[in-house]
Amino acid sequence: MKTDLDIAREATMRPITEIAAKMGIDESDLYQIGKYMAKIPLHLINEKEVQKKKLVLVTAMTPTPAGEGKTTTSIGLSEGLNRLGVKTTVVIREPSLGPVFGIKGGAAGGGYAQVVPMEDINLHFTGDLAAVEKTHNLLSALIDNHLQSKKNSLNLDPRKIIWKRVIDMNERALRNIVLGLGGPKQGIPRETGFDITAASEVMAALCLAKDLDDLKEKFGNILFGFTFDDQPVYAKELKAQGAMAALMKYAIMPNLVQTLEGNPAIVHGGPFANIAQGTNTLIGTKMGLTLSDYVVTEAGFASELGAEKFLNIKSQYGNLSPNASVIVATIRALKYHGGVKQAALKEPNPEAVSGGMENLEKHIENIRHFNLKPVVAINKFYTDTEEEINLVKQRCSELGVRAAVYEGWEKGGEGAIELAEMVRDAAESCTTCFEPLYDFQWSIEKKLHTIATKLYGADHVEYTVKAKSQIGQFESIGLDKLPVCVAKTQKSLSDDQYKLGRPKDFAVKIREFEVAAGAGFIIPIAGTIMRMPGLPSVPSAEKIDIDNEGNISGLF
Repeated sequence: MKTDLDIAREATMRPITEIAAKMGIDESDLYQIGKYMAKIPLHLINEKEVQKKKLVLVTAMTPTPAGEGKTTTSIGLSEGLNRLGVKTTVVIREPSLGPVFGIKGGAAGGGYAQVVPMEDINLHFTGDLAAVEKTHNLLSALIDNHLQSKKNSLNLDPRKIIWKRVIDMNERALRNIVLGLGGPKQGIPRETGFDITAASEVMAALCLAKDLDDLKEKFGNILFGFTFDDQPVYAKELKAQGAMAALMKYAIMPNLVQTLEGNPAIVHGGPFANIAQGTNTLIGTKMGLTLSDYVVTEAGFASELGAEKFLNIKSQYGNLSPNASVIVATIRALKYHGGVKQAALKEPNPEAVSGGMENLEKHIENIRHFNLKPVVAINKFYTDTEEEINLVKQRCSELGVRAAVYEGWEKGGEGAIELAEMVRDAAESCTTCFEPLYDFQWSIEKKLHTIATKLYGADHVEYTVKAKSQIGQFESIGLDKLPVCVAKTQKSLSDDQYKLGRPKDFAVKIREFEVAAGAGFIIPIAGTIMRMPGLPSVPSAEKIDIDNEGNISGLF
């Protein structure tokens, strides 16, 4: 069987100028990076055009170790829509190097539903993540420099600095560090650590910014610590925002590449979905909507995480009105949520599929909470039986939901025609049907209660004393009207990763809050969330190599 890398290398890529021409972009407007990649200037975005076009969000049922294939489905669906004569651009997130060298792998799709050049996209790409990393760490350097050389004129308490450093690599040894050792000339000793770049607030801000001025303002509003008398200290008080924005001059421009079938793809930004909003840039989405009739985009993890944040946070900030949503499901995932261990997922088991349907049903219900018509994509694997597939289709029919078998991994756009037709029908029947779940002006508790009870299926929300105190602090400094971006496990609808299927009769426990005032949201923490992953015992990096001709092996 051919690997993803084999398939990508066999593809005949078109010059990026040809892909741009499909979107109506003149060659003179492109910032070309080699033959097959380019950046698109922001002045091409047209807000009036954005409002006329169709936006399709791809989400999924609760993730399992077997993987569900949202990115592959997003890419294949865009191929299928283009085959139907619908001018479509897929807009997705950029890969982080951490998963590439760790356990998950890259994020450029798979099989015959990929974006290319795959190797470049997964390894450094156009340097956006490096720019985010440097921008983030510039603020870190300015903070420590203020403590050392400015005699701490802001009265900043070194114990209350909440801004860490970042690196785009899985490196558990950097989670907790002490810096400033070595004497008075080496800085002020304090405890801190590193997060992975995708977890940076700079990344989150980039993905919600409207333009460079807006990004600069967001950088200035980053709350990085508190004074000795518990007053907030912002990046603008260090005059950091101008230099930070200058480092993002090119990173803020969306990246244009292509699918295997020569259709346009925008790959831009990549925040975590269990910490931040988990979607590509607002700029990238609007660029696609300006230059195409349809945009297919995805949000990380499942409907109660990435999709919730896309619909409640990104859509409200960006004045977007999604027209349809696809829920990716697999027979393997349904078996897993039906109680089958990972080692036995390839074995036929209709009973387990039926048992796992509760999970998919909840995600269907969640999308309907936003007044959208969901379409279920059954991402087919060779081990699936007709009985199992028909069982899912029958149950979806009973729920009044259309379901299509998706075979984009094996057949590309041809394997996505049925899904594309259903999605087109759903999108065309919805013009202004979308409704967000909550209003930013609601209290923090009301916003959280609404998300937890309606989307997670919880009975109520519980707060620690620390969390309650933080809510009061947010109210006192005027941050309580920001949207909430819940950090919780992606492995369950609940905040307990071991509760599979459709948990009931549980409380969501908020132990504390973090704040991303620059990006524009507060972060309730439910459970333990890892901002700096570690490498597995046998990392993917051990399999990757390159020969003297520049050919990379082992990437997938």
